[in-house]
Amino acid sequence: MDHLSSTNIARILPTDGFQGALVGRVWRPGIGPSVVAVRKDGLFDISATCSTVSGLAALDDPAGVLKAAKGERVGSLEEIAGNTSPDRRDPSKPWLLAPIDLQVVKAAGVTFAVSMLERVIEERARGDASAAAAIRAEVLRLVGDDLSRLKPGSPEAMALKEVLVAQGAWSQYLEVGIGPDAEVFTKAPTLSAVGAFMDAGLHPKSTWNNPEPEVVIIVTAEGKIVGATLGNDVNLRDFEGRSALLLSKAKDNNASCSVGPFIRFFDETFSLDDVRRTDVTLTVEGEDGFRLEGSSSITKISRDPEDLVAQTVGTHHQYPDGFALFLGTMFAPTQDRDDAGMGFTHKRGDIVTIAAPKLGALVNRMKPSSECEPWTFGLAAFMSNLAQRGLLNTRQAG
Repeated sequence: MDHLSSTNIARILPTDGFQGALVGRVWRPGIGPSVVAVRKDGLFDISATCSTVSGLAALDDPAGVLKAAKGERVGSLEEIAGNTSPDRRDPSKPWLLAPIDLQVVKAAGVTFAVSMLERVIEERARGDASAAAAIRAEVLRLVGDDLSRLKPGSPEAMALKEVLVAQGAWSQYLEVGIGPDAEVFTKAPTLSAVGAFMDAGLHPKSTWNNPEPEVVIIVTAEGKIVGATLGNDVNLRDFEGRSALLLSKAKDNNASCSVGPFIRFFDETFSLDDVRRTDVTLTVEGEDGFRLEGSSSITKISRDPEDLVAQTVGTHHQYPDGFALFLGTMFAPTQDRDDAGMGFTHKRGDIVTIAAPKLGALVNRMKPSSECEPWTFGLAAFMSNLAQRGLLNTRQAG
């Protein structure tokens, strides 16, 4: 199955094309990772103006700076996107990277009622997919399936907690789903995310897993939300279901964090209210002919993006280079792929497309993490590269 089809490449842009302030990153052979302005006439390297995306995001008007920046044309979007897949790449030509760099990659969990219930089911199933169907029916009987109007931490939420505790149905996932404190964890190391048309990774020992299509907001050190992109918070349901203490192993593996295709900064065409209204769609296409479709609407989130940011950054925690925050997903696939009652899990070669009208489409092919490109370009290499290019001493460098 060809994830680099002309159709997929054409979908990479938002529905309004190049109207927004779009920034990406490109690997330039012989040069290194470069910040690019995404424009109708091509991708332009603006590293001389802003050597890092995190530095650009920290400016007073990142969209304005991005639009005004001059730079060398690296190539067309079609050419560079088409050269990104590792097994079809010409290493002498540029390819796409994830559009974030020095930002810490954070993720909020259990922010939608549906996904919250699925986490409770995972916990009770102890990672056994075959047990999930019966447990799902029992959990829905006790809890119900419409918790979207329940404000976390409210008196009504705490009253429900008392009832569920009395019935023996309380869960650590319900605690972060309707309790006062959000679950916010570190999804991946800085610089480890993969971008559009790259392979995304699954731990080779996982037998029950799924994609998590999400909006990812870009936040400054001061806690200001300045833009958004898309992400796949790849999840291993069997690992996390066995124990919540395996969260890091379930979430952080080689290539298990996909972000992109581009960051869209807020301007007159795109705002935080647009993020709040975003509908994210998911399509999974397997080499076995299997097809899964779903959607996730931010309008149904139980915690507002600004509340999640406030719980992430402040006097209690600082992020000098800003952070990218996955907002969570309401989509937890339960459709059987093989045997009845076994639900959904990925297979090698699945093509995952996560899309939203104003953010474009993030397309990845799924592989075992051990078979994805190794992550070798870390912070030391990045700083050395910027220094060699004479870009380290600008205030935009981080």
